[in-house]
Amino acid sequence: MKTSDFPVFTVKSDPSEAEVMSHKLMIKSGMIRKLSSGQYTWLPLGLKVIDKIQKIVRVELNKIGCREILMPLVQPNDLWKESGRWEEYGPELLRFKDRHEREFCFGPTFEEVITDLLRQDLSSYKQLPINLFQISTKFRDEIRPRFGVMRSREFIMKDAYSFHASSECLDESYAKYMGAYKNIFNALMLNFTMVDADSGNIGGNESHEFHVIADTGEDYLLLDNSLNGMNIEIAKERYQEEDLEKIASKTGMTLKRGIEVGHIFKLGTKYSKPMRLKYTDENSKMNDVLMGCYGIGISRVVAAAIEQNYDGKGIIWPKSMSPFQVALIEIDSKKNNDIKNYANNIYEDLINNGVDVIYDDRDLKLGNKLTDWELIGIPNMLIVGKKESDDKTLTLKKREEDEKHTVTSEFIKDLSLKV
Repeated sequence: MKTSDFPVFTVKSDPSEAEVMSHKLMIKSGMIRKLSSGQYTWLPLGLKVIDKIQKIVRVELNKIGCREILMPLVQPNDLWKESGRWEEYGPELLRFKDRHEREFCFGPTFEEVITDLLRQDLSSYKQLPINLFQISTKFRDEIRPRFGVMRSREFIMKDAYSFHASSECLDESYAKYMGAYKNIFNALMLNFTMVDADSGNIGGNESHEFHVIADTGEDYLLLDNSLNGMNIEIAKERYQEEDLEKIASKTGMTLKRGIEVGHIFKLGTKYSKPMRLKYTDENSKMNDVLMGCYGIGISRVVAAAIEQNYDGKGIIWPKSMSPFQVALIEIDSKKNNDIKNYANNIYEDLINNGVDVIYDDRDLKLGNKLTDWELIGIPNMLIVGKKESDDKTLTLKKREEDEKHTVTSEFIKDLSLKV
């Protein structure tokens, strides 16, 4: 891909509204632009990162037999009234009427819709278990959107749902999702932890949160030396104490801050019972289906990763999430066709070796180009100018290093093995 076909929207000045580093760097690097309070347009660069995360999520969920669907964002209120959440959910549920005076809401979560979907087709225990997921836009009418995409009103989320004939089967699937989540966050190369959690307004009798450890995290966690522990709601409930420092001293645990990026729940019959989602067992008896649900905040993962990986120059992406693995930077090509031809040959070699590359063919000085790609956080920058063209070499600048190195085209083959 070339910058002539892939617009780069970096900005020099710091955005005045940015409260945390991820928000600041996402705007400066050209990943997002604000539309209104808590709503952002994802630009090509940001969407590339989203796509990398989604691919990892899809691979791990497919491994445990979870299949993808896509449900409507706008949901009829009768489903929410069936579950009892139309009145319970609160003002974060954005309600409205259509031209026929029928009431709807924008979906912040999809338990009602998925339950309605399954009750249309599920009848026998022989069909269970069933595992389905979607990756889609959600909307929650936050009273105070903040921190960019970290706490926005409109966000991208992966939500999965499992359906079971027995608690043993639910437990087994819950463990599979827990393992898949650990694989996902390990593949994303994030420093994360899983903690016991409160189920909140989703409901259910057991849940766990996944947090990226970061000083800017909104959530306080109590963790042991292995980074196992609980969130503050559970800690206060278990120890009947409001002061977290006192709980930490009692338990010998450490108080840390985290950004919640995932949450899994055992729902039981919270939605199936009121919405009459049933199955017939081997004795022809009708039973309520047991359910689990499993969420990952895709857009929030982007911000959380940046909060863990940046320096004074900009973002330092984990390899698995970087929008590109290589930025190929040509300089002085307008004065010398040999440079252009050599750079094009290197570009083709990178593509043929399966390297995700952005070819910077803009008419800018080397310093400006390097500043942009260091801000954006590309791991490897390959520079091609007159010297490189004459010597048939490349100048390599790694994102985490200050010095440059001379390499041969063989570096491309070595790089392809690491992608």
